[in-house]
Amino acid sequence: MARESKHPSLSLYCFLMTTKCYCLLVSATQKPSDPQLPLQEYAHSIRLDGDIMLGGLFPVHSRGERGVPCGELKKEKGIHRLEAMLFAIDLINKDPELLPNVTLGARILDTCSRDTYALEQSLTFVQALIERDGSDVRCANGDPPIFAKPDKVVGVIGAAASSVSIMVANILRLFKFLLQTSPHPPPSI
Repeated sequence: MARESKHPSLSLYCFLMTTKCYCLLVSATQKPSDPQLPLQEYAHSIRLDGDIMLGGLFPVHSRGERGVPCGELKKEKGIHRLEAMLFAIDLINKDPELLPNVTLGARILDTCSRDTYALEQSLTFVQALIERDGSDVRCANGDPPIFAKPDKVVGVIGAAASSVSIMVANILRLFKFLLQTSPHPPPSI
């Protein structure tokens, strides 16, 4: 179900999964004219808190046209896959015997069915592994900056297209990430 937001180029796509409601903020453009909107952090992504964070890359949107990275919502191959991951996490977290005292979380990003956009989005997963040196940077009032700590993702599920998976896997491999690209288990030997 899509909802209108305060910004005309943004909409909220929300869906109910068992007892929780998940929302995906989607935009027609990458940078809104209203600087108060935290689009860079939350556009085309879903974040669930957890002790162990999993990453997800799904084509929630089709390719955009004429300089716009993302197009129309892809319900069948995008939203359904995203819902499947959220549903699986929800089932695992509800089972007290499966992972006792551990909660799975997720940071799920939209690839917009574009390999270059997915590559840019996947850098979100490696931010937690890169040291930030703010010693030579000061705010206007002279205080040191406060960096928001990004989620440390232990593995990534996706992407749906092999062209996207290949580009993303080449980057994530450098940081020793696990990448699961097939919804089917490997054949038994």
